[in-house]
Amino acid sequence: MITVYGIPNCDTVKKARTWLAEQDLDVAFHDFKKQGVPAELLPTWIKAFGRDRIVNRAGNTWRKLDDAAKAAVVDDAAAAALMLAEPSVIKRPVVSWSDGHWTLGFSADAFEKSAFAAPK
Repeated sequence: MITVYGIPNCDTVKKARTWLAEQDLDVAFHDFKKQGVPAELLPTWIKAFGRDRIVNRAGNTWRKLDDAAKAAVVDDAAAAALMLAEPSVIKRPVVSWSDGHWTLGFSADAFEKSAFAAPK
């Protein structure tokens, strides 16, 4: 099973979901706004991508944070706390693939490799 984590109105999430639907793949969607951020997965995401990639410092949510909140993201625990408090600060989509690996963001090439990779 493939699980896409994100926000449904995010353009990048929409592109990813459209691509997956076009491939007729079985996909579950986890909506941060309705279901919350899965706190138990944050350490996995931080380890897989690094806090500087998973926290989207180019997005509107980050830009709207006050300087103290931005300056407080100095370690993994602070990054996780921010992601729980402000789910929109997470770079999207985060995708769990059938073979257990993760990708961040959308790239048709990366999705092609991930979706049709031989299971391990």
